[in-house]
Amino acid sequence: VSSYSFVLAARIAKEIDLLNENASLVTLTYYGSTKVLNGYNVMGVAKAALESSVRYLAETLGKEGKRVNAISAGPIKTLSVEEKAPLHRNVTTTQVGNVATFLLSDMSDSITGQVIYADSGYNIIGIWLI
Repeated sequence: VSSYSFVLAARIAKEIDLLNENASLVTLTYYGSTKVLNGYNVMGVAKAALESSVRYLAETLGKEGKRVNAISAGPIKTLSVEEKAPLHRNVTTTQVGNVATFLLSDMSDSITGQVIYADSGYNIIGIWLI
């Protein structure tokens, strides 16, 4: 999802009164929004814009009790995550879906404008430059 299409979908949903009183909007982003990943190129810029849009939409729609968040899912089935992530395992599509279910539920009614990482902790690991 691009920043433009997410904002457009939110705007149209609001205009046609599709969002209930405590609505929660969720989008998917990626680690490449905050780090340079070889080959990710312009998608990193697009995901950074998407994450910024999440924050601005959260502020705008929050006045009406609506929440907006993003999930940054880790790579699925990669050796890099298994070797480097604190949990030493890949994230599954079911786990990402569980995070989305939580964000869409009332259990997360105090969370808005956030990027939630579902990546077995991979995003917290730095690299040494020698």
